[in-house]
Amino acid sequence: MNNFALLLNALASSGVSFVIIGGVAATVHGSARLTSDLDIVYERSRENLARVVAALSPLEPYLRGAPAGLPFKFDVETLRRGLNFTLTTIAGPLDLLGELSGVGDYRAVDEVSEDVSLFGSVYRCINLDALIVSKRAAGRTKDFEAVAELEIIRDEARGISEDSES
Repeated sequence: MNNFALLLNALASSGVSFVIIGGVAATVHGSARLTSDLDIVYERSRENLARVVAALSPLEPYLRGAPAGLPFKFDVETLRRGLNFTLTTIAGPLDLLGELSGVGDYRAVDEVSEDVSLFGSVYRCINLDALIVSKRAAGRTKDFEAVAELEIIRDEARGISEDSES
């Protein structure tokens, strides 16, 4: 199950400082690609880590891909000692990233983000140019494929067409 609204609401209602990135951000900007998880960059102060734990604990976060029964304690110390976490929750998969390739930490990502309305609320979402930079920096085949689509979306939004380039 992918309940992006539930995940986003849980984070926002707990006051978590975060920015939407990845596939959901691509969809916000007009991508037709489907995504199965929510990716966010989160601010790493101890206070915000406590808010992340408070927000997500009711959603039973567990390390995605880890064997069942592997001990995993989702708390501030665990988050503090790590950086990036790929989680499964009862609301769907969630990737918590302390940094974003090609862009930087939460503060840097927030600087290249904008407010967007989703599911009746307003959230911070990485802008299209920075999303393209991050997808290029990730360097995976699926990211390069996404870049091609996102560049077309960006060019169309700017009124640039293939005909005008020749």
